[in-house]
Amino acid sequence: MTKRTAPLIALTAAAAVALAGCAPTAPETGATATATASASPSPASTTQAPATSAATTTEEPGPVAPSGDPRVFTTGLQAPWSVVELETGDFLVSERDSGQIVEVSADGSNPNRVVTTIDDVAPGGEGGLLGLALAGTSDDAEQWLYAFYTADADNRIVRFPVTWEGGLGVGAPEVIVDGIAKAGNHNGGRLAIGPDGYLYASTGDASQTDLAQDQDSLNGKILRMELDGSPVADNPFGNRVYSMGHRNPQGLAFDATGALWASEFGQNTWDELNKIEAGGNYGWPNVEGQGDDPAFLNPVLQWSTDEASPSGLAYSRDTLFMAGLGGERLWKIAIPGASEASDEALYVDEFGRLRDAVVTSSGTLLVLTNNTDGRGSPRDGDDTLLELTLSAT
Repeated sequence: MTKRTAPLIALTAAAAVALAGCAPTAPETGATATATASASPSPASTTQAPATSAATTTEEPGPVAPSGDPRVFTTGLQAPWSVVELETGDFLVSERDSGQIVEVSADGSNPNRVVTTIDDVAPGGEGGLLGLALAGTSDDAEQWLYAFYTADADNRIVRFPVTWEGGLGVGAPEVIVDGIAKAGNHNGGRLAIGPDGYLYASTGDASQTDLAQDQDSLNGKILRMELDGSPVADNPFGNRVYSMGHRNPQGLAFDATGALWASEFGQNTWDELNKIEAGGNYGWPNVEGQGDDPAFLNPVLQWSTDEASPSGLAYSRDTLFMAGLGGERLWKIAIPGASEASDEALYVDEFGRLRDAVVTSSGTLLVLTNNTDGRGSPRDGDDTLLELTLSAT
């Protein structure tokens, strides 16, 4: 276990910090992560950070940390990628290679149930069925399930109308965004509904590095959309792009102020935790990790690629939890809102590769393993959804 305290850059709702990408699967080493000492100035922006919702301003003070033994919700998942909580207390999990969205029972009363299979998912490398997000409840006139996936020609986002006749069901999918360039890696793929009610999506550069600096391209970006996929009117570039200069961001989380954080794979040197600003440019491919070019925003924290390879990101009570793939660990990151950020590596090598982290409505932490990797791992082919209790520290 390692622990470190370092300066936190610009902890205001409009502040930002970041850049990053995708990491090799090198053997894990001891954690030697570093934090930036200063951030580059932000480019002028016409859009503010996401609005704070009432639900995010009444939390108890933190930070928090996992305690006790994990509870196993289910095993036998195949290359799972994303998990979302249902209002019933059960969960939906996406499986990258099968194209299936699976319902997992929280009480273990039912086996995993396939809710739907997206027929045109074209898995390959890091592509396939990736992120999920859920907007609305069964009491609303409309409730939507969103999915980000790789098709034959591109990456795309679809939404399904959710039905509750005899249990959870979905209607026919509607493509709301297409034309996101695909590749064997660097597809991004995370989805999140912000406290402002908009849909956010992370996209990779699809191994075409110039796309990340093209504000008219959907790749190498964090996107911000209406729930029908159209651009939000006050987005900084007049399209769906919210921030740019990203390599392969795979984690999105909003803190209690409504500010957006993102975890991102680096290339060969630095993985990053970024605080996202509307219109911010996070530097890829010009910069990896902390830089000194004032045109680009710096990361809040950075890690060597063999101790992180970060994917899912979750927030609870002044604390971020970041899932590590190559690093095979869960990073606990305290963001107290003052002048420091500290990080600590938990469960190193205990669960294998970690793909997603989600805080539930009851305040527990879900962790999704991703050991179905085709690399002959001893854990290969039997991925698990775990629940961890969070306690004040």
